[in-house]
Amino acid sequence: MKQPLVEKIDFYYNAQGYMVFTEKFHLDRGFCCGNGCKHCPFDYEKVPEPKRSSLLAQRREEGKNNGNR
Repeated sequence: MKQPLVEKIDFYYNAQGYMVFTEKFHLDRGFCCGNGCKHCPFDYEKVPEPKRSSLLAQRREEGKNNGNR
């Protein structure tokens, strides 16, 4: 049986009020869904080009600006 989602662990709400799944949620699910989720730990492997390359470039840029990656 599936466990209920836990706010601030599996998801959070962004400033616009949208539910955003966390990296933990995606890892627990175990695969990329192809939707370009913000916290995708699978490098957007199922997102079609050119969106995939754009998302990866955006992630690298955000990492530089935040001092990680």
